[in-house]
Amino acid sequence: MAITLNSGFNMPVVGLGVWRMEGKEIRDLVLNALNLGYRHFDCAADYKNEPEVGEALAEAFSTGLVRREDIFITTKLWNSDHGHVVEACKDSLKKLRLDYLDLYLVHFPVATKHTGVGTTGSALDEDGVLEIDTTISLETTWHAMEELVSMGLVRSIGISNYDIFLTRDCLAYSEVKPAVNQIETHPYFQRESLVKFCQKHGICVTAHTPLGGAVANSEWFGSVSCLDDPVLKNLAEKYKKTAAQVVLRWGIQRNTVVIPKTSKLERLKENFQVFDFELTKEDMDLIAKVNRKHRTNLPCKFWGVDLFE
Repeated sequence: MAITLNSGFNMPVVGLGVWRMEGKEIRDLVLNALNLGYRHFDCAADYKNEPEVGEALAEAFSTGLVRREDIFITTKLWNSDHGHVVEACKDSLKKLRLDYLDLYLVHFPVATKHTGVGTTGSALDEDGVLEIDTTISLETTWHAMEELVSMGLVRSIGISNYDIFLTRDCLAYSEVKPAVNQIETHPYFQRESLVKFCQKHGICVTAHTPLGGAVANSEWFGSVSCLDDPVLKNLAEKYKKTAAQVVLRWGIQRNTVVIPKTSKLERLKENFQVFDFELTKEDMDLIAKVNRKHRTNLPCKFWGVDLFE
C-alpha cells in the first residue's frame, strides 16, 4: 500500500525508522524487515548509522533479496549542513552506498553552526545554547535542495518538523514543491490543522514518532505514551489487535505515512500487520477525542533552546 507523492513517485505507507539503532543490530533489523515485506526505510545523517544501513542494503541487493527500484529510502539534511546541501547529500549517498535517494528532507527548519559535512554536530555556545546560523535562510536551503533533483541525486524533496507558517512559506518560494512534511503526530499529538493544511496543498504527511515514542521517548524526555490509554486498549481488544496496531491503522486511515521504530523482531512483524482490518468512523472519532496536544520528542533537552515555543 502506497501514497503517490506530488513528484509522481510512490511512497509505501508503512516504513521502518532507524533512529537510535546501531552496529550489527542495524544489519539484522534491515534484513529482517525486508524479509517481512518492508520496502520503506527512514534514515537521517544525524542518526549516525547510514554506513550500517548501507551495508545491509548492499547485502540485500547482492543476494537478490530486493532490487534497488523496489525500495524507498529517505534520509535527511542535518541543521549544521544547511550551507552545504549538495556535499551533505553526496556524503549520505556514499555512506548508504546508493546512487540516488527516493526522498531527502530538511531535518529541522533551522541552520546551525557548520561543524564539517556529515559530522551532524549541534554546536552550543558558552551558555549551552544551540549556535543558530542567522546568515542562511530556509529559502536558500530549499533552492539548494531543488538543485539535487535537477542533478538526479534525489527523486523527491521535503521538509520535516515544519509548522503551518513555515510550510506555507516553503510553498510560496519553491519551484519544486515539498513532497512530504515529516512531523511528530500520534493520538496524543494529533495536529489536525497542520495535517489537513499539508494534505490540502498536496504535501504528504509522514508521522515520525507515530506511536508516541513509547519507551524511547519516555526514557529520554520523560514523556507519556498513548499506548497505555484506556480508549486505545479497549479498541485493541475489540479488533483483536495490539494498541500499537490500532494507532498505526489510525495513522494510515488519516492518509498519513507511518514510520514506527523498533529493534525487536516481534514488534517488527506486529507493526507491519495493519492491513487486514479497518477502524470504523465511530472509532476514528473516539481516537480523535484522546488528543492531549502532547509533544513527546523534545530536542530542546540537548539544545538549550525550545525551537517549538
